[in-house]
Amino acid sequence: MNQSDLNAPTWQLSERARKLTSSAIREILKVTERPEVISFAGGLPSPATFPAEEMRAASDRILRDSPAAALQYSATEGYLPLREWVAQRYSVNGAQIRASQVLITTGSQQALDLLGKVLVCPESPVLVETPTYLGALQSFSMYEPRYVQVPTDDNGLIPEGLTPELTKGARLLYAQPNFQNPTGRRLPVERRRALAELAKSAPFPVIEDDPYGALDYRGEPLPTMLSMAPDHIVHLGSFSKVLAPGLRVGYIIAPEELHFKLVQAKQATDLHTPSFTQRIVHEVVKDGFLDTHVPKIRELYRDQCEAMLGSLERYMPEGVTWNRPEGGMFIWVSLPKQIDSMKLLEEAVAQNVAFVPGGPFFANEAQHNTLRLSFVTVPPAKIDEGVARLAELIRARV
Repeated sequence: MNQSDLNAPTWQLSERARKLTSSAIREILKVTERPEVISFAGGLPSPATFPAEEMRAASDRILRDSPAAALQYSATEGYLPLREWVAQRYSVNGAQIRASQVLITTGSQQALDLLGKVLVCPESPVLVETPTYLGALQSFSMYEPRYVQVPTDDNGLIPEGLTPELTKGARLLYAQPNFQNPTGRRLPVERRRALAELAKSAPFPVIEDDPYGALDYRGEPLPTMLSMAPDHIVHLGSFSKVLAPGLRVGYIIAPEELHFKLVQAKQATDLHTPSFTQRIVHEVVKDGFLDTHVPKIRELYRDQCEAMLGSLERYMPEGVTWNRPEGGMFIWVSLPKQIDSMKLLEEAVAQNVAFVPGGPFFANEAQHNTLRLSFVTVPPAKIDEGVARLAELIRARV
């Protein structure tokens, strides 16, 4: 023991803080920062899609024309022209979204945290898909819910599984209908309609988290649940996947009575999302830039996805299965039952290949023979090399 250990403070932490743990996956995946590692692990958009020149030009205009406002404190609800742009963007299929329903957040991860603060009490039921987004579990878990897994299949959440017995006392239903993280599944239109109808009468909000909806490889997006029940669905969106995640700009569209409480919670959290980045986003998108930019992202990701699917077909042994996503950033792989993907990860990292084990994406009963592959930041030749190495390790365990 050294002198600094002796002088370390012995402050009392909260019960919540004492329950926090570091992710074993995060520790293992620190090695993915090494350049020799072929990483299918990160849920990161490709830097090749970042519109740096457009953002540089937007920043210059903002600092030339309105520097004081851009660098000053601003309203908790967010930059009004950006909120109006979001409201107009979602006023489709007969839905009328108002700027008063839109709250700009510091990334959609903050949106999840705010919803947890406002809606979740210790031991209250929270309904989630099987599996579900790990970041949502991390956010909601701070508020100590009791997770209830909703039945799913290859098409996503099964509305008929939301029985009165299963949903009793629920505080929210969390769903990702478009190219879900981690499975890449997309919810069919008829199931979206069923969930929207449920939301109109349910005593809990249906959360539609949609960071990947624009990344449909065919450019044929399905209607949002928000458009089907605009006064009942809570919709989360983000500019991270269509512009750049470093901006940390997302949004919540919520019924105004919930919106008010979310604003109060955000006031206590960070006062407001940075004024400057909000204005940059609005300056870039206001004249239709996304209409030409997003198709380029779709094309890149579609090609990367096809490259990985081709490599999986070439190399994976019998007994390994995977989905064929229609958009998004992920492929979900199921291994033979006897293979634990966490143990497989340790071997893969030793061979300079990384992925995310599937177990942590399950709220309760984990399926350890699953894993998530992300293909968007790896060039096709490296995808082929990495999948071949991974397949060899799996073959040795079959």
